[in-house]
Amino acid sequence: MKTTLNLNDTLLTEAKALAVQQRTSLTRLIEEGLQLRLRSRPPQKKSVRLPIYRGKGGLAAGLDGLSNKAMLDAADSDA
Repeated sequence: MKTTLNLNDTLLTEAKALAVQQRTSLTRLIEEGLQLRLRSRPPQKKSVRLPIYRGKGGLAAGLDGLSNKAMLDAADSDA
């Protein structure tokens, strides 16, 4: 699966250097870090109910829901 991450420039530089040093990919390094973090978390005792929007109309007119940039720009706008 592909995804977009907004990482701190310094952190990304350090991660890339570590990946080269360990002769692995940046993707693999991030996967290993997430696996370690997920394994070390305490077990959840209660499930969380997420709200579901059941309104009408969908996205604002002209907004491309498949574009991260369009969604971020829309969230930043004062309209």
